[in-house]
Amino acid sequence: MEIKDLQIRQGNVDITVDVVDVSPPREFQKFGKAGKVASATVKDATGQVKLSLWNEQVDQVKPGQKIKITNGYVSEWQGEPQLTTGRMGKLEIVGEAEAAPASEAAPEPKPEEPAETEESLSEEPVTEEENIE
Repeated sequence: MEIKDLQIRQGNVDITVDVVDVSPPREFQKFGKAGKVASATVKDATGQVKLSLWNEQVDQVKPGQKIKITNGYVSEWQGEPQLTTGRMGKLEIVGEAEAAPASEAAPEPKPEEPAETEESLSEEPVTEEENIE
């Protein structure tokens, strides 16, 4: 299955995706038990989607990993589809994400650019008013 095929309220989702980003976790209390949740952005060749990470998943999943969701579920959050393992699903780390094609990679810094030195860092900052011409 691919991200482009996901539909809200769809169950039994088996998909392998690359983790692009993971938000800082939020802690919560539910029925007297503490838990934590975070949101990850995951992608494949067809698109990207948010993935809900619950409790121990928050500490397992890191940007740059390839993960496999088995028996996942697509919910809806603020009008957007959101993938989750749900109660019956499984998340496993299966390797490293594929490298981005050269056209998408971050540009290398130019060699002629001077490195920041202690002197350059100690200069007075330019205020927005001074910067306006």
